[in-house]
Amino acid sequence: MSQASVETPVGWLTLTEEAGAITAVRWGKTAEAAEIPVLRQAVVEVEAYFAGELTDFTVPLAPKGSDFQIAVCNAISAIPFGYTRTYGEIAVDLGETAQAVGQACGGNPIPILIPCHRVMGAKGLTGFSGAGGVETKVALLKHEGAASLLI
Repeated sequence: MSQASVETPVGWLTLTEEAGAITAVRWGKTAEAAEIPVLRQAVVEVEAYFAGELTDFTVPLAPKGSDFQIAVCNAISAIPFGYTRTYGEIAVDLGETAQAVGQACGGNPIPILIPCHRVMGAKGLTGFSGAGGVETKVALLKHEGAASLLI
């Protein structure tokens, strides 16, 4: 397991790599700065995303969790930049409840790269498990041009 941090408009993010893929993103800065190709790629992609130069991450991702957690992460990853879906819509696709999808979103181990900020409640904006909570979610949606969906 190796880590590297990147400063972003929503705070420092620490990226964790295992076996050639990103397995976690957490808010905060690590003293470690591993020089591993996948971490370098992830840092470059995160910087490009926040610079408005990247809409799709290509760095390998390997979220950990139950089969259901992985299925939710895959569904979230399929939401295009600038768009949102609801917990209920994803739940229908997966044959689960919206509440179960919401819990899995909250447990997303790779936020931003697996864009759980693009998932909304049936009535609009909901919480966000990352640092800054809903304000961070709003900032990410505004960055992606999805702000009009917040009303």
